[in-house]
Amino acid sequence: MSTASCLLTEDQFLCSICLDVFTDPVSTPCGHNFCKTCITQHWDVKVPYKCPNCNDVFNTRPELRVNTFISEVAAQFRQSAQQKASSSSSEQQVSKPGEVPCDVCTGTKLKALKSCLVCLVSYCETHLEPHLKKSGLKRHQLIDPVENLEGRMCEKHDKLLELFCKTDQMCVCVLCTVLDHKTHDVVPLKEEYEGKKAELGKTEAETQEMIQKRRLKIQEIKRSVELSNQNADREIAEGVQVFTALMESVERSQAELVHTIKEKLRKTEKQAEGFIKELEQEISEQEKRSSEVEQLSRSEDHLHLLQSFTSLNAAPPTKDWTEVSVCPPSYEGTVVRAVNQLEETLRKQMKKLLAEAELKRVQQHEVDVTLDPDTAQPELILSDDGKQVHDSDVKKNLPDTPERFDYCRCVLAKQSFSSGRFYYEVQVKGKTEWALGVARESINRKGKIIPTPQDGYWTICLRNENKYKAASSPPVRLSLKSQPEKVGVFVDYEEGLVSFYDVDAAALIYSFTGCSFTERLHPLFSPSLNYGGKNSAPLIISPVNHTE
Repeated sequence: MSTASCLLTEDQFLCSICLDVFTDPVSTPCGHNFCKTCITQHWDVKVPYKCPNCNDVFNTRPELRVNTFISEVAAQFRQSAQQKASSSSSEQQVSKPGEVPCDVCTGTKLKALKSCLVCLVSYCETHLEPHLKKSGLKRHQLIDPVENLEGRMCEKHDKLLELFCKTDQMCVCVLCTVLDHKTHDVVPLKEEYEGKKAELGKTEAETQEMIQKRRLKIQEIKRSVELSNQNADREIAEGVQVFTALMESVERSQAELVHTIKEKLRKTEKQAEGFIKELEQEISEQEKRSSEVEQLSRSEDHLHLLQSFTSLNAAPPTKDWTEVSVCPPSYEGTVVRAVNQLEETLRKQMKKLLAEAELKRVQQHEVDVTLDPDTAQPELILSDDGKQVHDSDVKKNLPDTPERFDYCRCVLAKQSFSSGRFYYEVQVKGKTEWALGVARESINRKGKIIPTPQDGYWTICLRNENKYKAASSPPVRLSLKSQPEKVGVFVDYEEGLVSFYDVDAAALIYSFTGCSFTERLHPLFSPSLNYGGKNSAPLIISPVNHTE
């Protein structure tokens, strides 16, 4: 028996119904073997009686008897299989909570490797072997292990759910398509799976894109908060600086007021001390004379009295104190004058400090600006780095393109702006005439130009060495305390604001307000005529010096 069993394979002793080694094997009239319980239960629900392997039909239910020979050999194979399973279970993973266990394992359940959609059973590696070797079982559809395989069967027809009704959006079996879903749009489960998987892929891509956008928005919000913190810190620092300077001015004014009052008191006290000293001197002299008179009046010597009287009669000189007095100093108006003076000082100081703070604020919007040679009037000379321009009095032969100024000594920047805020600085030191500002992209660049906001120009200029004007309609004469050597230009596109600053004095020169910008704006530069070298100094676009 042992030798014979070595010539046989385990597949020959597996029941094709339970796929396990025979238990009480019986033979059908057609010669196939099954577990007695398996074939009995099979025929209990299946009519007519057919062989599960070859489908031979039996008119009457066959009488089954246990095949003792096969039973003995099967018992040996079962023992061998149990030993093999026991050995392999140490190598395979035991099913953990949340994992699909093998339905065939008895005792310790191993982790299922695959689930069979035909058998509706999940198998570990050992019990899966028949499906990988036996030709009849190889045709079964295996999937990754899943629980509730019964849920893959049609509850109504007890058939595998292998189709999808697109009309009712539900999984159906073959019998459903000829009964309840006869006229519906039905496709194979795999086809609908591929379509839905593609939709899921698209949805996943859209979801990831949405997640990415929101992550970027979070970064944007965090950056805004960070900028807000920086701005708040800067504003606090500037505010502390302003109020510290103002408090120092108040303290100085208070000290000056106290000093003024005390100085008046000191002068009064000094005057009084002088008067008292003189009076005490006179009293001392009068007391001395009184003593001499008293002594002489007690003398009994007639000759001595008469001889001394003449010299005694000459009284020492004295001052008429009738009109002399010490008036307390008047403090009326002292505090008022001090407060008025403080108010004027604070007003000037606040104006200066606020102007400095405002300049620092707009300087935060510095942009890099370079000159555009394609717009430069032919007599202008531009530096190689595009940062300087001056007039040469010599007209170059350049193409007269629509972008180029042909008469006015002007040049635009390459950069243009259609939103937000921007700021740049230009050195005008040594020049007797110049013009600076911004202009619309569509401005007229040909012939003589009168730059006004109505024509798309927002500029200020210097003419005849000391006449500063804002080029509005009509022009506004600007009164400046000093000639600026560096001019800052700031634009807030949305606010419709163009402001000009004397950088060194930290003073606002002029602002165009309420402007309506609808086009891109270009920084504009005009070094004006050379005037035989008198105005040869260039306009220089300078880097911003951010002072603390």
